[in-house]
Amino acid sequence: MLRTGLECTTPAAVPGPDVTPRPLKRWLAPLVASVLLGSATGVSAEEASARNWSSQVNDYALRALNHDDALSVAAIPLNGPGIEQYINADQMMSPGSIMKLVTTYAALEILGPTHHWNTNFYTDGMLTGSTLDGNFYVKFGGDPKLTMDELWTTLRELRSMGIDTITGDLVLDGDVFQLPEGLPAFQDNGDNPFAPFLVEPSGYLTNLNLLHFQVRADERGTQAWSAPALANVVIDNRVTAAPEGPCPSRRQFKWQPVFDENNRVTVRVTGSLPQGCRTTAYLSLLPHEQYSAELIRSLLAETGVTLQGADRLDTTPEDARLLLRMTSPDLVSTIRDINKWSSNVMARQLLLTIGAENRIEGEEDDRVAGIRAIYEWLDRKNINTTGMVIDNGAGLTRHGRITARQGAQILVSAWNSPFSADLMASMPLIAMDGTMARRLRNAGMDGEGRIKTGYLENVRSIAGFTRDADDNTWAVVGMVNNDPAWNGQAVLDRVLYSLHHRPPVGTTLSRAP
Repeated sequence: MLRTGLECTTPAAVPGPDVTPRPLKRWLAPLVASVLLGSATGVSAEEASARNWSSQVNDYALRALNHDDALSVAAIPLNGPGIEQYINADQMMSPGSIMKLVTTYAALEILGPTHHWNTNFYTDGMLTGSTLDGNFYVKFGGDPKLTMDELWTTLRELRSMGIDTITGDLVLDGDVFQLPEGLPAFQDNGDNPFAPFLVEPSGYLTNLNLLHFQVRADERGTQAWSAPALANVVIDNRVTAAPEGPCPSRRQFKWQPVFDENNRVTVRVTGSLPQGCRTTAYLSLLPHEQYSAELIRSLLAETGVTLQGADRLDTTPEDARLLLRMTSPDLVSTIRDINKWSSNVMARQLLLTIGAENRIEGEEDDRVAGIRAIYEWLDRKNINTTGMVIDNGAGLTRHGRITARQGAQILVSAWNSPFSADLMASMPLIAMDGTMARRLRNAGMDGEGRIKTGYLENVRSIAGFTRDADDNTWAVVGMVNNDPAWNGQAVLDRVLYSLHHRPPVGTTLSRAP
């Protein structure tokens, strides 16, 4: 039987996300059962019903997962009556992407919600008429979301300044992070090493290092293109046009990159596409340095600026003159993208920023420095970090560890933080947006919780804030570690459903393991 910890309750059952009205007698059955149980055993009705809540969660999890230690849960009432619930809450678990909440909450308090990243553009040359006779330096600042659109808006100012030619080189300076030993490798078990979720952080990161490929069919046949359009990325379009009909899923198309010795990539796409339909794919195909150089060169050409020199990496000279500065949106905007859509590369870049901004003497690795800074911050909040492993700040790791109790303690701290509203606004709304958009639909819970999700092989997880039917808010963390974990999502959705419709409320507290 799963180990549980209780702290009191009214009738608490764990029905599935089916809100079909039921007869009153069936609705009251758990209440009658818990009252009779309390009378027979000398236990209070509140404590008996709390045990009923946890035991039904346990029973459902055991049937679904076939292991009595696969589920870990901690649920804590924050602003109303309720009984803390714990199931295997002190068991170290692999958290997946809910670890992003630790990173983003830490960033709000360590860096501050108004933190920005600057990307600066310099020259060591002189202006003569419409020509800049010198090199064009790009000094990156570690911006997790330096987009193509933002770059285009900034670079077009060169034409507004009357510049149409740069005679020197394009020089990239991405020395913002210290990573002497590189980054820990993540061994993905999938068949697409170019998938967006595998993009690594880098001082040279732009546009999430992604290429957006599209194919559309019309009466002319099919047309294929990519954004950005880079010189060394070519599309071999072998998609055939079909008569009008239902549009196929993206899984019906195969995107196969072929690399040559000159860092040139040919992407072959095959499939059949009805007229009027479109298919898309996001791939990361180039090293960060090459991608960013080609992107900037392409955008300069689009704005009417010719860059005559080569691409290279170097340090910006101290006496170089500032030409342009691009300032990112604030941290609050950044963490919204991280948590709503679970961006691994942005979360990992954020951890490096925390490290770079908080290095101490003798530290040479910003990933390690960032983890150290977060542990110290948690210690100052009296949150137990024993056994916790942050690793990369995103949860994209086989080594990350946290207990449900630790996660819930962090959420309680966040609830009381001056920046709680900023963190909560960054999290997916149940049944409405982000990674929760398709979960718990038609369960009477739309928008009733802000839940970060996690997904890895043999791992499913949730963490966040959810409201019960009486508008009381709960901090909840749930993790399933099981082989396989494919039905772990249903178990965790059952936890959220039960907390909303049948919350364990009362006044009597009991000890939790």
